Order: sequence, then structure tokens, then C-alpha cells
Amino acid sequence: MKPLTNTDFFKTPLILKITAFSLISITFFYLGKHWSNSVYQQLLFFPTPQNSIFISPNNDKSFNITPLISQNQSDQPPTDQAITLTPPPIYPPPNESPLSVPNPTFGIIDSDGKMTDDFDVGEFDPDIAENWGNGTENDSASKNFKVRVRKYELCPESMREYIPCLDNVEAINRLKLTKKGERFERHCPEKGKQRNCLVRPPKGYRQPIPWPRSRDEVWYSNVPHTRLVEDKGGQNWISKEKDKFKFPGGGTQFIHGADKYLDQISQMVPDITFGHHTRMILDVGCGVASFGAYLLSRNVMTMSIAPKDVHENQIQFALERGVPAMVAAFATHRLLYPSQAFELIHCSRCRINWTRDDGILLLEVNRMLRAGGYFAWAAQPVYKHEQVLEEQWEEMLNLTTHLCWELVKKEGYIAIWKKPLNNSCYLSRDPGAIPPLCDPDDDPDNVWYVDLKACISRLPENGYGANVSTWPSRLYTPPDRLQSIQYESYIARKELLKAENKFWSETIAGYVRAWHWKKFRLRNVMDMKAGFGGFAAALIDQGLDCWVLNVVPVSGSNTLPVLYDRGLLGVMHDWCEPFDTYPRTYDLLHAAGLFSVERKRCNMSTIMLEMDRILRPGGRVYIRDSLDVMDELLQIAKAMGWQATLRDTSEGPHASYRILTCDKRLLNH
Repeated sequence: MKPLTNTDFFKTPLILKITAFSLISITFFYLGKHWSNSVYQQLLFFPTPQNSIFISPNNDKSFNITPLISQNQSDQPPTDQAITLTPPPIYPPPNESPLSVPNPTFGIIDSDGKMTDDFDVGEFDPDIAENWGNGTENDSASKNFKVRVRKYELCPESMREYIPCLDNVEAINRLKLTKKGERFERHCPEKGKQRNCLVRPPKGYRQPIPWPRSRDEVWYSNVPHTRLVEDKGGQNWISKEKDKFKFPGGGTQFIHGADKYLDQISQMVPDITFGHHTRMILDVGCGVASFGAYLLSRNVMTMSIAPKDVHENQIQFALERGVPAMVAAFATHRLLYPSQAFELIHCSRCRINWTRDDGILLLEVNRMLRAGGYFAWAAQPVYKHEQVLEEQWEEMLNLTTHLCWELVKKEGYIAIWKKPLNNSCYLSRDPGAIPPLCDPDDDPDNVWYVDLKACISRLPENGYGANVSTWPSRLYTPPDRLQSIQYESYIARKELLKAENKFWSETIAGYVRAWHWKKFRLRNVMDMKAGFGGFAAALIDQGLDCWVLNVVPVSGSNTLPVLYDRGLLGVMHDWCEPFDTYPRTYDLLHAAGLFSVERKRCNMSTIMLEMDRILRPGGRVYIRDSLDVMDELLQIAKAMGWQATLRDTSEGPHASYRILTCDKRLLNH
């Protein structure tokens, strides 16, 4: 065998393999280093438990990595564009590792986001403690805070029928003048003297009799007052039989029943056509509201009003029956309804002197009466031939002539006048005629704490309000006065109204399906922030046998003219003050977007306590509002003894709105 030389040794296969492997390894090492420098711009490493942060030296560099992406991870073809990775922000190293610090159970959050008990306590401010507000305790470390509310106590038994702004004896006793009915107007408790308790139901309170049976009978225990039975029993108003009050349907001027009385009015003036041309009616001095109760079957919405006078529970009876009603008085301020609201205003022995003070009260009727509308007066001066009464009739004729009203019909004990359609008659009167026209800058829809004015409210020159559609088409037809109200949007108002209708139509349909609203005993409903009335319209579309009082808050746009033009009841109110109704009068209170607005003006617990007062035991509350008010509302509801549940909207759990649904329990007596 020939010995290997040095040259032959390096030519052996083993040495060649080792050499090739070494060269390949060195090549891949340098290529790998270059590749990593180009791709990873900035990597954060945590090599020690001291929370030290190291920044990769491969900073601010770019590399095309698309050829390295596996084809089975993407169906997209490779691209030649380079991807530049933006480095994340560099945070300064904290002083200590979170792993080495135990979680404290109290303290505040410092600037590094850690809990610490190293903080200073400021001086005590007694004003903050004093005005913290109606039993609420707010604990806050930031904008996200939790609310704890103490349980509310029950009010004294003497407050079972309490209406805060009408039962303020202290303020009423301070009145210097009362001859014009000032004592029947609003006198709300001063700040710091508001009610901070839950109004009790009367002993033996029972779930109200459902509609339509409630039109004819209610439980005595729910309204345990017999004064009206004693005073008006002979006039077929009301009677008591065992544990119920019965309502035969009569009145002082229609003892044979409201239905025959309504037929007589229709025969006297066929153009009235209840439920068609005439949809909205105001019944003044309504008694137990049988006039309005029997109009409901004719598709007419009647607002029945009366003061809290010697027959103080007449409105309470009306609401217990399930008939729209409010405590209100013709005195020194405008009523809380807009101009041209009612197609017919009715007064049957309403005990109002319409001709006093140059007819200022009848001028208020004229303001609320729609152009071309009717005023029906059933009273003794119409038909009795006594000297004093005949003088009163002549005064009424003289005043209505100056108002340009036409006496359409006088029959039996009823007289009916018609208001003109425009201002032409007013403008043709002699200069200096009394009463004068109101100034052009007077807003006839401005009603909140506005004094009565001894002038004739002008009708719009463009005819707005006079030419509404007939019922039921008017509910869906955007009215002309939609364009004249002061609203944040000056264009596309019809589209806004239609959009609101669509939203509430879909929303209420969802409520009916998911929460079985048609199984609820809903009769008296209030929408606390009504807008254009889309919520009420949706309830009508669903066929729910209820009526809705649409409240327009003073903090927003005055949409009352639009509501009445659509054929919906409405009233203006400031929710920082109590509402003029009896306790336990509504089955459902609905508030959408109310609290996120009103919390800037007053304490939310004040509004919630008022809601509890006017809500029947067993009644329901639906609050739809922004997420940031819901925690506090939930705690207040629980403190009042309500069963409350916070729910997502149809937009899902990530929406900025929530729905708070509440049921009111029957409190202990």
C-alpha cells in the first residue's frame, strides 16, 4: 500500500466534508447576524428580576421580511415593498418590580399607577359634607367611581297624598294675595327643604283594577276619600258600593251620562267630528273626568284638569280610573300647554269667572285653542233667565265678540263658539280695541312660570297650526310647526322626526318581544323626555291600550307644538322640581337621555325620588341613558327598594348606553 502524502491527506472525503461544513456554518452565521439586524428594530428584554429594560441595538432599521412569510399562512402573493416597524414608546424604569410589592388594601393611585398610602389629607370643608345630597355617598379616585346610597326612609303617614308644590303650606300662608287663585298654583319647597323620603301608600292599597273596567269602578282603599260622594252623589258623578267607588258616567250638567252629552255636542256642530277633526280636547274643571273617559272610545285624547280645591281628590280619582288628568288652575300664570294645542276646550259648570280682569282667563283659552277650534260652555248663564245670570251672559257675548269668536250654536244649556282661522278679524278692529293683540315678539308657546297676558295671541301668518291633518294620519305626518320651533337642527327636521319614529318603533317592538310588554298592566304612561313623541307613537302602533303623557323638559327644545299637532298629549316641566300630580298615578315611567342632561342642573336622586312618588306600587321604570350615570342610578334605585337590573341595549355590551329596568315594590305601611 502506498503511504499517504500531505497532499493526498487533504483530498480524502472526510476532510473535504469537514471543511465544507465549517465554511457553510461560518457563512450562515454572518448571514443570520445581518438578517436579524435588519428585521428586528427594537426588542425589549427583561433578563433580570430588577425590571431593567434593555433596548435592542437593531433600532431604526428596516428589512423586507415578506419572503420569509410562509405561504401556508397567507393566501396573498409576496410583495416587494419593505415593512417599516415603528418602535413602541420607551417607558422609564420603575423604582420597584411589581412582583416584589404586595398588593395594598387601601390608599390612592400614584403617578406610576401603583397603590400607595403616602398622601396628605386636606382640611375639612363642612359645606361639602352638608350639601353632599339626599343620602348619596360618592367615593371617587378618578372619573370612574362607585356610588353608595343609604336606604331611604318612609315619609310620615300625613304625606300619603302629598303633592310638593301644591301642598307647601308654609309658602301658601306667606301669600299676600289669593283672590285670583294664587294658592292653587305652584309653590315648590325651597332648596334644602325638599322631601327626602318615600311616600307611603294608604293602608289596604291594592293593585288597581285594569282598564277598561277601571273606567267604571276603582278600589276604595286606593283613594279612601268620600267627600265627593257626599257632595256630588246626587249628580251621578260617583257612588260608593262596599269596597269600591262606582262611576255612572254623569256630571253636573250631564246627569244622564257623558255619552248622550257627547252625542248632543256632535249634533249641534257636526264639523266637530270626534276622533277625526277633533282629536285633542281640554276639559276644564273636569270633576272625576267622565267627559274625557267616554271620549277615549271615540279616539279623542282629553286633558282633564282641575285645581286641588275643596274637591281635592277629583284628579286622583280620574288617574285611578286610567283617564289622562293633571292638577292645574286658571289663576295668574299660563297653563303648561302650547298655543293652538286643542281643537275643543270644554267647560261644564267649571266655576270660572271668564270675564274677570278684562277676560284674561278667556284670553288664555284663546291662546291654547287651535285656529278654527271650538269652545263649549255649559253653565247656568246660558239657559237661566235670572237678571244676574243674564248680565253674565251679555258680558260673555261682548267679550267673545271682541275676541272675534263666532257663536255657532246655543242649544239648551250649551253654547259653542268658534275661533277664527287667521288674524284678519283682529287687524280689522278699531284702533285701541280691547283686548289688544299681543306684541309680535311675544312667544305664545313660552309657558313655564309665565304670567297671564291680557292680549290676544297672534296666529302665525303662514297658517301653521291651523291646517293639521285628521286623525290618525296626523300621527305620521310631519306638522308644519316642526319648522318653526327652536331646535338645534335647522335643516332636515322632517327626516329627524321620521328617524325618531323608526328608532322607537323598532325599539318598542323589541321590548314587546323580549320583555312581554303586552302582558303588563300598562295604562297610565309617562315619557319624561318626549322629544317629537316617537315613544308614544310606537306604543300606539303596537296596539297597547294605554295613554302617554309626553313631558318636554325646560332644559331642552320646546317640542310641545309638534306633539299636539301629531295628536299626542304633552306638558312642559322642569325635572329639578316636583310634578303636579298625586302619588301613585303612573304604571310606567320612561326616561331616555334625561339624567345625563339634568344631572348638570340638579341632583339625580331628587328626580328619582319624585319618580318613586308618582309611580304606582307594581309599576315599572325604563331608563335609557349613558353609561356614566348608570352606576349611581342603580344604587339610588336599590336604596328606594326598587328591583333594578342594568341591561345592554341592542347595540351590545360595548355600546355607550345602557338600559336600567326597575320594578317598584309595595312598601310596608
